Amino acid sequence: MSSRYLPAFMMLILAASFHSARADKVPVTIKELAFSPVQVQAKVGDTIEWINRDFVAHTATARSGEWDVAVAAHKSASQALSKAGLVDYYCRFHPSMHGTITVTPR
Repeated sequence: MSSRYLPAFMMLILAASFHSARADKVPVTIKELAFSPVQVQAKVGDTIEWINRDFVAHTATARSGEWDVAVAAHKSASQALSKAGLVDYYCRFHPSMHGTITVTPR
């Protein structure tokens, strides 16, 4: 490879590595007073998106108090994940609704 193409080649390699490290959106559906799936896996930097298919509002509230996301009826809301660990969450309006997110380092 000619040395004049080396910088372009290196930029291509660098861009490919950034693309593979991009954050993902992880969907969780709310329907019939339940989170589905109940357990999800994500990486630090990913965003959980709760999609409310119910006719009533819900929340996705971390038991740790770290976040409390309101999800209006027939709307969606999201939360970016900033640290690794196990996150248990529930709906403040319907405490029998609960879910778990396993967050791993990127």
